[in-house]
Amino acid sequence: MALEQKLRLKLAQRLVMTPSLQQAIKLLQLSRLELEETLSQEILENPVLEVEEGDETAEQEAGDHDGGVDSSDDGQSGPEIVETPTGADDSLPSAEEAYRDIDVEAFFADYLGDHRPEGPSMAAGDPTEAVPLENVEAGAGGLAEHLLWQLHMLDCDARMIRIAEYIVGNLDEDGFLDISDDEIVEATGAPPEEVAQALATVRSLDPAGVAARSLQECLLRQVDQLIAVASSPEEVVLLERTSIVIGEYWDDLLHQRWERLAGRCGCQVAELKDMVDVVQRLEPKPGRVFHRERNQYIEPDVHIRKVDDEYTILLNDDGLPRLRINSRYARMLEGAALDPQVAGYLREKMRSAVWLMKSIDQRQRTIYKVAQSIVAFQRDFLDHGIEHLRPMVLRQVAEDIGMHESTISRVVSNKYMYTPRGLFPMKYFFHSGVDSAQGENVSSLVVKERIKKVVEAEDPARPLSDSKIMRMLQREGIRLARRTVAKYREEMAIPSSDKRRKVF
Repeated sequence: MALEQKLRLKLAQRLVMTPSLQQAIKLLQLSRLELEETLSQEILENPVLEVEEGDETAEQEAGDHDGGVDSSDDGQSGPEIVETPTGADDSLPSAEEAYRDIDVEAFFADYLGDHRPEGPSMAAGDPTEAVPLENVEAGAGGLAEHLLWQLHMLDCDARMIRIAEYIVGNLDEDGFLDISDDEIVEATGAPPEEVAQALATVRSLDPAGVAARSLQECLLRQVDQLIAVASSPEEVVLLERTSIVIGEYWDDLLHQRWERLAGRCGCQVAELKDMVDVVQRLEPKPGRVFHRERNQYIEPDVHIRKVDDEYTILLNDDGLPRLRINSRYARMLEGAALDPQVAGYLREKMRSAVWLMKSIDQRQRTIYKVAQSIVAFQRDFLDHGIEHLRPMVLRQVAEDIGMHESTISRVVSNKYMYTPRGLFPMKYFFHSGVDSAQGENVSSLVVKERIKKVVEAEDPARPLSDSKIMRMLQREGIRLARRTVAKYREEMAIPSSDKRRKVF
């Protein structure tokens, strides 16, 4: 068959991922912190964009408004929101045409000016003096710093210190050693005898049980230290018996096989209580006290407030810069005596700025629509609590506001909603349902909460099995299988019935 070239015409419809569309999608799924960083970067890179900074009177007037987008907004200000901008770049207007057709400052004045978040803004607050250095709390040292400080206080030669430092550097945050002696020998080049000596030195440091390779070894070392400082012969005997239980009958202790453990120890089950009490006072994670975790503060994207038996939706714009087009550059584009290269550069930047501002406005309004739909679906939850939470999926909200499920998924990603019931991720309201005898599905979160309450109310000496919990829920009209109960229990980190049993 001969090779030949042909020209064909074909009419097709397809979605073109233009840079503008990609920007709108990216902005939609950003959290507030990420959005602030993105806008700051855009302001630095685009000279046409500038931050609107009003005078004190304007700030006072803005502070008098409730802020955000509330439920009384009739949606007439600003452009109509479309789900995603489509079409190729060639179909977009030029910078001059876009700026003439859209009065950008008036276009966003109502949204970016009057609709400010309710409550005080840190950006608009009164400046305060810096906190004196002597009043600043020093950062807490970690486990490694605590161990190295003790290590350098010891009378050890430099070679031993170097090996011990390597061991300390390979401890995890809980204080356990993750590498073997052979790996330490290979890494440091030290003989096994010196590695063993350095490891013993590290294990002698505070906290007790550090540098162990297993939980059993960690607890044994803590008991050995307690024996060394015991104040009475009776206490020494109890600790020695506890050490035997941990060292020789660890599996029975771990799985709470009390009858079998009592038989091996040659005592009654009740006599095990003192030894179990000793074990419960030990620290399974020696390094936990040195964890340098800090509270994670979440600033919600949406506030839901109840006013006169109606829920008002407020978008939190606090901290976001108020963007506008630099009027000087706009007038330069209207002038005729402008260098072609400069004009082309300004047109591109003007076009990018207009699209950015439209994308931000579209993002905020889309978040508002999704929040409004969630409030409508979950009104009973807001009124009465988690027992009335309804099962809901992305498709329901997508059909309610006329958008695609993928758009809803991007909107609820990394967003938080503050409600009269507390602070929740927007994804919290989307979950599956469980069949009930009443004909309506029950939220899986409601079922989990019910399982949690059943477990909390059970007799510790006779915990309920998954089958018994299943039958209790079925009598309440909730239809689910035993394996579903086990799945929900594991998701809530609730141990099985045999591990929840408490004999003492």
